[in-house]
Amino acid sequence: MNKLAKVLGVLALFAVSAGTAFAQGAAASGGDIGMGLLGVGAGLAGIGVGIAQGYIGSAGLGTITEKPEAFGQVLIFLVIPETIIIFGFVIAFFLYGKMG
Repeated sequence: MNKLAKVLGVLALFAVSAGTAFAQGAAASGGDIGMGLLGVGAGLAGIGVGIAQGYIGSAGLGTITEKPEAFGQVLIFLVIPETIIIFGFVIAFFLYGKMG
């Protein structure tokens, strides 16, 4: 768990620094900090979905190894977090259109 906390900390730091860069770029082009926060939100959503899919994938692989007929169910469980990130990016694009 300690290794996971370190990885999550580094990823969160990267997301915040990328969001700060987006905010600075937006401010330089006449925008506001909201565009940078959109980048942070989309990045953190991607990190969360990646972590969820990692756990689901590892558990699903073990399940398929023991029970090959469960492939369809495992595939559905892998697709559910992916829809969350797609919705997050769609909402980010809509908000970006309202801000820009």
